[in-house]
Amino acid sequence: QVQLVESGGGLVQAGGSLRLSCAASGRTLSWDAMGWFRQAPGKEREFVAGISWSGDNTRYADSVKGRFTILRNAARNMAYLQMNSVKPEDTAKYYCAAAPRLPSSVVVVTTTAYDYWGQGTQVTVSS
Repeated sequence: QVQLVESGGGLVQAGGSLRLSCAASGRTLSWDAMGWFRQAPGKEREFVAGISWSGDNTRYADSVKGRFTILRNAARNMAYLQMNSVKPEDTAKYYCAAAPRLPSSVVVVTTTAYDYWGQGTQVTVSS
């Protein structure tokens, strides 16, 4: 059974930075595409960033492009989301997810493509 646990959320001022971590256990996720999603109160869960299992392909939502970076460390079974120049509209609960059985360079942006989800970590950006 795969388990994902996010950490690193908290309260940050607008313009600041935050680094979210996602620790996987149960099996290696070296061959899973990884993604970060977020959900604000009253809104649907939305794609933020994704990385292929090969690590050579990434995709970002337009709203975070140039500010956020998704990373993975296969040896540590970890994924990360580096958040820079955060804005109040980035306030949400952030979830990491894993999508197995995909070609090496594929990044998926839809929630239905991901089989495993963490419980989320809250990020609040103050203005």
